[in-house]
Amino acid sequence: MHDEHLNEKSLTPPSGGGGVHDEHLNKESLTPPSGGWGVLCPATVANIVCGFDVLGFAVQDPYDEMRIKLTDSPGIVIVNEDEFNLPTDPEKNVAGAALQAMLDEVPEHPGFELRIRKHIKPGSGVGSSAASAAGAVVAANHLLGNRFSKEDLVRFAMNGEKLASGVKHADNIAPCIYGGVTLVRSIFPLDIVQLSAPPLHVTIVHPQIEVRTSDARSILKQQVQLKDAIRQWGNIAGLVAGLLKSDYELIGRSLEDVLIEPVRSILIPGFDEVKRKSKEAGALGGGISGSGPSLFMLSKDENIAKAVESEMHTIYNRLGLEHYTYVTTINNEGVKLIN
Repeated sequence: MHDEHLNEKSLTPPSGGGGVHDEHLNKESLTPPSGGWGVLCPATVANIVCGFDVLGFAVQDPYDEMRIKLTDSPGIVIVNEDEFNLPTDPEKNVAGAALQAMLDEVPEHPGFELRIRKHIKPGSGVGSSAASAAGAVVAANHLLGNRFSKEDLVRFAMNGEKLASGVKHADNIAPCIYGGVTLVRSIFPLDIVQLSAPPLHVTIVHPQIEVRTSDARSILKQQVQLKDAIRQWGNIAGLVAGLLKSDYELIGRSLEDVLIEPVRSILIPGFDEVKRKSKEAGALGGGISGSGPSLFMLSKDENIAKAVESEMHTIYNRLGLEHYTYVTTINNEGVKLIN
């Protein structure tokens, strides 16, 4: 069990498991290869409790690193620079799938070399696959003269999400590319709305268990009662209104999920207690980040966010479950290129 804080960059345990990952990014790791670029790809929180598949936001930390450059030969070459042993076959890698969707619309048939150093652990619930897919297409688009719009990039990157979860969804991809808080009004046709939001602090806890997105989707009910749908619609509308009006109390009241959370929460030890104790510590509210197992809580200021973090440590230490925590803020920039 752990009660240490994460460092400034990672939700990822060090190679071989064990203690907290504390290796800071250095200047060399951010240096782009000759003719290429370094890329920082932020973690994201999808759903924001009540907005299943339609709401999400990016966070300042943690983030993945990539380095990308054009090559003389067509095709996609992927090199992993971390311990996760993800596929390097572009057809089986989410970044490769996203890039290939883009290349299918590029008549010149360029080639790319993509080096990936992940700090966002796959299966953590904070947009690991989205970070890879979004970072790849944003960087490649820059190397191609920014010929594609952000909406196009989301469309390409969703192919990576489909590979990871079996479903094209954009609630992680959109905030990763656009930054800030986003509303995916529609997938077909794609319609993304950027939402303003007041200052918010985010506390994340990642219990060291894995919940695969595909598994978390498979247990969801395909039919819901109308009264529950009506309550959910009210919460989504209330949350959007609260964000736009900077109404913290309305935001807090709207952070309720009567459809997805009751089903998925059974997969996450300590869920109910984390929610209860976090609110007692002053959090506005929160819930499952994406498909889990990470949980997040929103707070008005950093002191409350750190008090929430302390409660999370207490709960998971008592449960004897290794975990990592993080206190961060909303990232309004999204994927960032490093020259």
